[in-house]
Amino acid sequence: MKNGIENGYYHEITPGGFGIAIKAGKILFSKQSDFQKVEVFETESDLGRVLTLDDLMMTTEGDEYHYHEMIAHIPMMQHKNPETVLVIGGGDGGTVREVLKHKTVKKVVLCEIDGMVIDACKEFLPTIACELDNPKVEILVQDAIEYIKDKKDEFDIVLIDSTDPMGPGEGLFTDEFYTNVKNSLKKGGIMVAQSESPFAQSQSVEKMYKQLKKVFPICSTYTSNIPTYPGGYWAWAFCSVDVEPLTYFAQDRYEDILKTCKIYNKDYHNARFALPNYLKKLL
Repeated sequence: MKNGIENGYYHEITPGGFGIAIKAGKILFSKQSDFQKVEVFETESDLGRVLTLDDLMMTTEGDEYHYHEMIAHIPMMQHKNPETVLVIGGGDGGTVREVLKHKTVKKVVLCEIDGMVIDACKEFLPTIACELDNPKVEILVQDAIEYIKDKKDEFDIVLIDSTDPMGPGEGLFTDEFYTNVKNSLKKGGIMVAQSESPFAQSQSVEKMYKQLKKVFPICSTYTSNIPTYPGGYWAWAFCSVDVEPLTYFAQDRYEDILKTCKIYNKDYHNARFALPNYLKKLL
């Protein structure tokens, strides 16, 4: 069975031979960009609308907060004063939305290679893309690999909200790219990158962390559940030159953040860095 919509259901099957099925409704948007197939469709489920790229799950209205709150607030709350943030990928806008909940933020740069993703999400996923027109946001439709090359000491936080290491996302998983990201961070800066499913994509996870550990002196992992992603369990890499995870927590921003979140809280934050044995072994 191939991934995508067939016989009234969206299917995504992992290389391990298991996956998800969602009862599909009307297709709202389906076009081939210069990089990938971009599709948004209704579902006859609690998940609402779904965005897929090349027939692979990216986000759903129903469970997107599981991903976007985790990629944003874990690093943002561990930085003393995050003012400048770079989001690489993330054209759906969910990560930008969460970052802007922090009152310290003065500027967010969204560097997304595929403008069609941004346009489709603004039109059909407005609850996720709702902050993309915020005056604090600068949207660059370009290749982040080229964009980051000459950036030095520019960002407090860099969030790599990329697709899987294939197609347009493949170049975001290299030593050279990670080195350029490291150079773009200010003192006390933190990079977080989505790092796939430890259960369903263990080989990709192992390879990625070997590369990251060559570049960053501090490289840790945190995890959370995401119902519609492969295996239902996801990992993020927390990387820095000089910030160990869980050494600082922005209590002054916490109450404001807490009341806007569905999954994130301080106890959950601290627990995310506790890893199962099989993942410790993999890393």
